[in-house]
Amino acid sequence: MLAIHALRNGTHFGSQYLWALSLTLLPLATVFALEFTMPLWTAILAAMFLGERMTPSRIGAVVCGLIGVLIILRPGIGTFNPYALIVLLAAFGYAISNIATKKLTSAQTTFTIVLMMNVMQLPLAYLGSDPTFFTKIGWADLLPVLGIGISGLTAHFCVTNALAAGDASVVLPLDFLRLPLIALVGWLFYDEQLDLFVLLGALAIIGGVLWNLKSESRTGGAPVDEPATR
Repeated sequence: MLAIHALRNGTHFGSQYLWALSLTLLPLATVFALEFTMPLWTAILAAMFLGERMTPSRIGAVVCGLIGVLIILRPGIGTFNPYALIVLLAAFGYAISNIATKKLTSAQTTFTIVLMMNVMQLPLAYLGSDPTFFTKIGWADLLPVLGIGISGLTAHFCVTNALAAGDASVVLPLDFLRLPLIALVGWLFYDEQLDLFVLLGALAIIGGVLWNLKSESRTGGAPVDEPATR
């Protein structure tokens, strides 16, 4: 299991670094549009390495999610930018990390998986950072830093629990909900205007997720051409 932990945390840390680097090289909309190819890679890898079946509803949830992302993040990518490959590589790395997480949940607890994430990624982060950066955090920065730490840890704990309870090809398309939720937060707290394209994209995303969840509830999580077992 240690090798799987190393695979999970190595690919996750590398993907985080590439994603942060891409923010300095590409428009934010392009980064997010390309990052949200991750559930598609996860579904493909889950079928290849975890034996998960790609049912019509699971494929549909991914397709609807991608359509919704493209609607929200108009005007699109435009002309090809080689830096876009950085984000695509990060998204693929995140997918590998999710598959490794799903594999670990069959033998280890969520707490162990999240603990190993912090134990392994902390020294990796220190390799390229200033070891004294803690002394440069002011009182005004303390609350935001704590908020990021707590929310990030909670998110990893929840995603790991979700992967332990369901197929990766079902769980990860739910990540598409992050975009309309971000739009809602911007509207409520930062006075950012919601427009028609955001609403249409959110409807496409939510529609695909609900379609998949309804199909999964009917079959008990089993493929549509096989009986659900209890």
